[in-house]
Amino acid sequence: MTEIGQASSLESPDGNAPQRGTPDSGQPKISPSKGGRSRARYLGLAVLLLLIGALSLGVWRHYVQHRQAIIAAEQRRDFVPSVRTEAVAASGSVIRVELPGTTSAFDAANIYARASGYINKRYVDIGSRVKTGQLLVEITAPEVDDQIAQAEATLVQTKASLRQVSANRELARVTNGRTTILVGEGWATKQQGDTDRLTYEAQQHAAQVAEANIQAQQAQLNVLRQQKLYQQVVAPFDGVVTQRNIDVGSLVQADAASGTFLFTMMHSDVMRIQLYVPQDQAFGVAPGVEAVVRVPEMPKRSFKGKVTRIADALVPGTRTLLTEIDVPNPDGALTPGVYCTVELQVPRKTPSLIVPADAVIFNQDGLHVAVVENGIVHMHSITIARDFGREVEVRDGVENGDQVILNPPVDLEEGSKVQIRAAPAEARP
Repeated sequence: MTEIGQASSLESPDGNAPQRGTPDSGQPKISPSKGGRSRARYLGLAVLLLLIGALSLGVWRHYVQHRQAIIAAEQRRDFVPSVRTEAVAASGSVIRVELPGTTSAFDAANIYARASGYINKRYVDIGSRVKTGQLLVEITAPEVDDQIAQAEATLVQTKASLRQVSANRELARVTNGRTTILVGEGWATKQQGDTDRLTYEAQQHAAQVAEANIQAQQAQLNVLRQQKLYQQVVAPFDGVVTQRNIDVGSLVQADAASGTFLFTMMHSDVMRIQLYVPQDQAFGVAPGVEAVVRVPEMPKRSFKGKVTRIADALVPGTRTLLTEIDVPNPDGALTPGVYCTVELQVPRKTPSLIVPADAVIFNQDGLHVAVVENGIVHMHSITIARDFGREVEVRDGVENGDQVILNPPVDLEEGSKVQIRAAPAEARP
């Protein structure tokens, strides 16, 4: 800076600067090329220092990252994850099976006319509750009365014919006895003896025919009297009338194939429910198994019953077992034709184990669970029998009391080390 200031003060009056280092300045001479080289040297040195600093910083950062990576790898290698486990439990002695069903009356019958005629009186209607033997309708048929009178008169006539034949048989017996004596003494011919003997036999057969006619006529009279009784239609059992197809004045026909349909009756004091139990749950179903029936429209009430009949053979097409359940219904709360659900408490025939659904691992190798033994993970293949949602029933692969990992990490492998995390205080039993 001193040299530059002095150089500026040595300007000539005409504005031209004198040469530096001239005798007039009284200062030593400085070469311009030497000053430029000095500045270039300083600049290069500064750039070199910057490069060295940047390289050193980069090397340091790389070293720090590499060190951190080594530390992280060591930590990961030495890290023992903490997991939650739950013990495998043995299934109970009873299988709870819930199946849909439909209620039906224990007894149901369609009432047909057994006597032809007109409805004279009707005593019940739809919804009427009746007792066994209660009169439902009366049918009037005057011609039946005439047929009964005719059959009774014919029976009297047939009995009179029997008495007449009996008298002729007695006469033939006496005559045959006398003729037999006379033929033996020679007072009557053998021809006369044969005639009287055969006459007696004919009268005996005639008496048998007359007795058979009386029996046939009596049977015919009983049929007509039974038809007379059929004119009064009565209830076959205690129940309720659910359908009526006739009214007073209706003409009804008594015919085995096309008789008139009068009523439908149902006995609903005991309800019958039919179920088809799947094969995997059918073993153990037997008469006496407890059942609970629930109707969606009556959520606060359940109806208890028992299995009363089973088919003892599965339906080949569906592999199901037809099962019937009887449910007492004394207050009539259940009605026939109602949809319901039936819970069966079937005794278990084959043992199984219960595993939490959160412990099941599904991958390309199938279904597994991670079992912890002495802090080491072991992968066990399992076979699921039934899925209950939050739990699954397992046939094999685990044992009662095994600790299985809940929600296992995706990187969990065979032989991995883990530590069991203590369950929260509120979750402990």
